[in-house]
Amino acid sequence: MDGVNRDVFRQFNGFPVPVSASVTAQRDFGFDLHPITRTQNLNWSQCEVDRGVRLHYFQQWALLCNRRAVESVVSPHSSSLSMFRLLVSHSPSGARRAVVRETSTHVGHQYLEVWGYSGLEACLDLAALNKHGKVYEDAQFACLAWSPCEERLLYVAEKKRLRSSAQPSSASDDADSMVFEEEDKNMYMEDWGEGLVGKTASVLCVADLSKGDVTVCPGVPPHLSPGQGLWAGDSGGVVFVGWWNEPFRLGMKFCSNRRSALFYTDLKGSCELLSSDLGSVSSPRLSPDCLWLVYLQGRAFGPHHQCFCMMLVHIHSLSLSLYVCTSAGQFAGVYDSLPPHCWSSDSEWIFFSSACENRKSVFSVERRTGRVFILWVFSEFGSVKLLTIVKDLMVICCSSPNHPPCLKVGFVSNGAHLQSEQWFHLGGAEVSENFGWQSMIIAPPPEEENHQLSGVNFGAVLLKPAGSSKSVMFPLVVFIHGMQTILRVSSFILVNYRGSTGFGQDSIDSLLGNIGNQDVKDVQRAVLHVLQNNKTLDPDRVAVMGGSHGGFLACHLIGQYPEFYRACAARNPVINAATLLGTSDIVDWRYSSVGLQYSFDLLPTPQALTAMLEKSPIVHAAQIRAPVLLMLGGKDKRVSPYQGLELYKALKSRNSPVRVLWYEGDGHSLSNVETQADCFLNMALWFKQHLNVK
Repeated sequence: MDGVNRDVFRQFNGFPVPVSASVTAQRDFGFDLHPITRTQNLNWSQCEVDRGVRLHYFQQWALLCNRRAVESVVSPHSSSLSMFRLLVSHSPSGARRAVVRETSTHVGHQYLEVWGYSGLEACLDLAALNKHGKVYEDAQFACLAWSPCEERLLYVAEKKRLRSSAQPSSASDDADSMVFEEEDKNMYMEDWGEGLVGKTASVLCVADLSKGDVTVCPGVPPHLSPGQGLWAGDSGGVVFVGWWNEPFRLGMKFCSNRRSALFYTDLKGSCELLSSDLGSVSSPRLSPDCLWLVYLQGRAFGPHHQCFCMMLVHIHSLSLSLYVCTSAGQFAGVYDSLPPHCWSSDSEWIFFSSACENRKSVFSVERRTGRVFILWVFSEFGSVKLLTIVKDLMVICCSSPNHPPCLKVGFVSNGAHLQSEQWFHLGGAEVSENFGWQSMIIAPPPEEENHQLSGVNFGAVLLKPAGSSKSVMFPLVVFIHGMQTILRVSSFILVNYRGSTGFGQDSIDSLLGNIGNQDVKDVQRAVLHVLQNNKTLDPDRVAVMGGSHGGFLACHLIGQYPEFYRACAARNPVINAATLLGTSDIVDWRYSSVGLQYSFDLLPTPQALTAMLEKSPIVHAAQIRAPVLLMLGGKDKRVSPYQGLELYKALKSRNSPVRVLWYEGDGHSLSNVETQADCFLNMALWFKQHLNVK
């Protein structure tokens, strides 16, 4: 069985996953003249299980295009491994490519390279220039943006730190660097939490390729950490998002609710606020005609994932308007970041992906009216994600629970409609796994309605082995927000309880103050629903698994329904919100989740701690009967691994079956390939043992 599960994990995790896509023109004579060749540049990630590493590789596809149609696609002869590349960006003309790269010999030594048709055109040794610390490559802050003239590059890096013994090389160095006295060398430095360890204070940097030098942009207020920068057309200025880092930093990864605003700097020391400074903003994107700037805005604090409002700014007048906010019909709101390129070539349409009930779809917004349209493309897929759109050539990633990610490319003929017959396959797996999936919408019964926010449904997806016979009873594994495993010997249900994205802001808000109750009842309701309607599922062999808040719910379920579940596997679960309060990088969520308003100066009260304790799984620990497997990351900054150990001790003291797997070097996501493989194998064996799987 161990060998079989290892093969299953290798198969599922071995499929390539697209990371990014860009489009450049070989010869651009216009769409209405002669055929032109466009180059599609794809970056992929793929797990190599045997070595326990995640590989990144690069592909180039040639597209022969004519009159807004892809006539033919020439696949690459081979893929190229992306060695030590942190960031890649193609210039507006497509003639140059910028790469931020680390060396294999000196850890942390970074170079900025510029490649053209004739090979390497420029190479800046960033460590030798000594203007800043490491370049940021993360999804929260990072950027690598070409100026319209293609002679300057904008990026984000860690602010340089000087010791008292070091002499600044210039007055600007002195102003833009953090200086430490020798006795402060062990001073604690805040960072931005889980997944952003070591990132404490960012700076905007401009590399001048003609001079071979780097300048740190002056004028950014010291209480802000800048990121997501872009050039404001031909003005020579820069638009960026600034996050408040005072009075202290909160975790940012997976959290879109951090106080931030949109700013403009002329790169000469002047900095101007463009948006409200009381919410959270992200994803500024400039239109091709350089007249419009669209960005997303949400609330500060509250749920760490929420519906965004789409905002529109006219660059010259700086007039601001609310664009898209509330959900309606088949549109359930904006939840994800905008693609790096999201505008149509005529600057009349904006394209993006977003969750809608149990699916992810591509939507368009008409700039003049703000009307939202859903683009029906490849309805057989559960997830259709827009990677980029350049001069109306769109690249989308399609996947389903039984279909690995694949890419398709085609032109947008109209912002409100797409025609699937004009799309070409462009890399990724063209296979389907041998199991089926069914999406369902469930309405809570009257006794489980939220009377403050009523009429909100929730969803679930059932995965079953194909060709299931009524004579064979399969065990059911309940997974709360996540992946599919051991599908050859069991069925799965994935539950999008109220509070999940894809069902509108009311659904998200309905969970505040109701964790441990409403979400638990939703999951149990979904499980009972599929058991009643699928006679091939064995009600006496039901297990539950989940991570983070999903682990919180898994442990609640086995405590609140002790006779129902036969096994549990939880990854970095929240066990006691009261004891987690002082150790999590998102302390604000501990308050918001129990219905309390958070502020930075808020101190815990007996009433608040009591509310957190009462809504935690630990209060049901004495009722737990199901065997529990706990998988904990030793470097988790979001949910302390000692949360899991708190449950472990409670169960051990009552002779209840429990096992702990401790991954010393891993964090909250348990994302190392070796960790993922070990978790998979141990969960499969755990469920095999306790669900009596043959």
